Amino acid sequence: MSTLEVIILAILQGVTEFLPISSSAHLILPSAIFGWQDQGIAFDVAVHVGTLLAVMLFFRQDIGRLTVGWVQSLGGQHSTDSKLAWWIILATIPAALAGLLAADYIETYLRSPWVLAITTIVFGLVLWWADATAKQQQSMEQLSWQQALFIGVAQAISLIPGTSRSGITMTAAMLLGLDKVSAARFSFLLSIPIIVLSGGYQASKLLSEPERFDLHAIFLGMGLAFISALICIHFFLKIISRMGMLPFVIYRLLLGVGLLIFLGWFAG
Repeated sequence: MSTLEVIILAILQGVTEFLPISSSAHLILPSAIFGWQDQGIAFDVAVHVGTLLAVMLFFRQDIGRLTVGWVQSLGGQHSTDSKLAWWIILATIPAALAGLLAADYIETYLRSPWVLAITTIVFGLVLWWADATAKQQQSMEQLSWQQALFIGVAQAISLIPGTSRSGITMTAAMLLGLDKVSAARFSFLLSIPIIVLSGGYQASKLLSEPERFDLHAIFLGMGLAFISALICIHFFLKIISRMGMLPFVIYRLLLGVGLLIFLGWFAG
């Protein structure tokens, strides 16, 4: 990988991991358009670690409260924090199971620019519908286990490239009645275990299939993904409280339509 490729892919990963615009689409597209080689498992692990550190740093106080609450619940002391911690664990299960059972199928049959274009448009419209019509009056702390499980099932669907993990979990949360900021906060906290699982899976593949890698690219990618993700989370929460999801819906539609035109042009 050239330094330019490392910079572009790491920043794309950091920014799009938490925006409702699909990180997988933005990481696959440069390879499809510019003919770049696959960045490799080691680089994937590095940028995932970068985004994980960013979300954990930003939500460190929430994580601390949830962790303490969860530990106390094991001893019979229950609270809102312990409940939320258990709901996050519950909501992680569907995506974890789907990843184990369907990862190879998705990688073989669904990781294509055509799928990316269609899912980018379709789930962008669903995000717009949820933002425009749902009664967003509930806080994250009021979630029930059934609602958490529903969001978890939505997260499992995000394994389809172009769907956007953050986008579909926020969509599901808003459809259930959560306000935009609460939907985003729960989505971000829910990302932590799934990033850990995804990074662990990639790391296990790296151990079983050792590859040569560039330490400069690894650390540069990790650092840039960390910085860009941290900045992204900060400004995203401010933007949605003022403007809602419409800017991201418009971007998804433009991206999806542009990709369809691009694919149709070369197919013809």
